[in-house]
Amino acid sequence: MTLLDAARKVRENAYAPYSGFAVGAALRTESGAIFTGCNVENAAFPEGTCAEAGAIAAMCAAGERRIAELAVIADGPKPVPPCGGCRQKLAEFGTGDTVVIMATLEGAQLRKTLNELLPGAFGAAQLGQV
Repeated sequence: MTLLDAARKVRENAYAPYSGFAVGAALRTESGAIFTGCNVENAAFPEGTCAEAGAIAAMCAAGERRIAELAVIADGPKPVPPCGGCRQKLAEFGTGDTVVIMATLEGAQLRKTLNELLPGAFGAAQLGQV
């Protein structure tokens, strides 16, 4: 199963009663493991949690820490990029060269690296930890 297939499948489990905009994400770690997540909305926080954050949480819960590649899919006219908060989370667990595949249900795709999506990301270097 490809990352996009995994993202498409988990998207079906999204809980988006307020926006109606279901998103699925799948990431592959450096070890080759795949973790998925979907967006979840609620009445108090209609924006909900992002699919990418769910996949990252599942990865961390399994004891993994390095993202090699990510795919995100939604039903829109153009591929949807991760939100700003998720871009920062991805930068924490990926590298500048980590590829993010953004896709629509109709098959349109856009590929970018984390450096392209979040130039100048805040990280350990700013804290003097590198």
